[in-house]
Amino acid sequence: MLLLFTSFAVKSQTENNSKRLSFFEIVDSLFIDHDLKNYSARVFSNYKVKQFRIINGDFKSSYVPNNRVGLGFGFASSKVLIDIAFNIKTGKKEPTNRFDAQGSIIYKNHHYVNGYIQVYNGFNIRNNFNEPNVFRDDIKSRTLGFNYLYALSEIEFSYSLLKAGLIEPDKKVYINGGFGVFMMFDYFSSNSSVLPENGLLYFNEQADIKRYNQRAVGILGGFLSAFVLPENFIATFNIMPGIALVNKTVTLQDGGYKPSNPILYKLDIDLALSYNVERYYINLTYGTGIYSTDLDFNNKYRFNLTMAKLAFGYKLKI
Repeated sequence: MLLLFTSFAVKSQTENNSKRLSFFEIVDSLFIDHDLKNYSARVFSNYKVKQFRIINGDFKSSYVPNNRVGLGFGFASSKVLIDIAFNIKTGKKEPTNRFDAQGSIIYKNHHYVNGYIQVYNGFNIRNNFNEPNVFRDDIKSRTLGFNYLYALSEIEFSYSLLKAGLIEPDKKVYINGGFGVFMMFDYFSSNSSVLPENGLLYFNEQADIKRYNQRAVGILGGFLSAFVLPENFIATFNIMPGIALVNKTVTLQDGGYKPSNPILYKLDIDLALSYNVERYYINLTYGTGIYSTDLDFNNKYRFNLTMAKLAFGYKLKI
């Protein structure tokens, strides 16, 4: 399955006559870099996963996809980074069919937006109560959403430019913070109960879920930082916790209900380490988003979106 990861880094200047720009001029100013020195070709390996859990007390049932590792290629400039990855599938495991994409943009130095969409068909069911692990191709998951952060001071250090190998830092430490909003839709379903065989011996009847969906709108805070290290290394650390009001619907094998607790918590963390010299760069990045909400009856639902990538870039012109 083809996977696409796109990240846009845009630092635009305010123009009083911006309303008079044509569509093509806007596209050119936002996405086209006319300096060949800013372009690089890239190869990479990555790890991507959306997994979720149903928890009741000490018992936990986890849903984990297969073929989480990929290889790919792409290109980067000061304004756009596009990576295309291909899942590595082996004959030893039943494949998860999936589409997984994320993107981010920085607009006018204060506005940071990132979005994601993930479509997964087929999960391994793992548990901590000694029932056999099984693969179920009828379990499906759909997740999409976005985060918006308004930075209190100008975003001087672009995470996307670091990944494109174009950072030329002029100080040792960059620290910024802000606040914003996020929205998210999440869904999973199966032909029958998502619980493993004999799952009702460990969970209650309200965990005998056939279908679940939630829609959340919330607020978040953000802390962005970067540190220039010796020997051409740069490290970054970003964190965005949030809380949301969520509308949830649980469909059971027999009946259904709407959980009364309207709160969802989330925590996004991004880490990166980059080595950058005149002709090439190497990036190691890791990001995860953790989401948690209560389904009543002592049942909890948690899921996380995780991506790690090791990329090698070669600059086309110096």
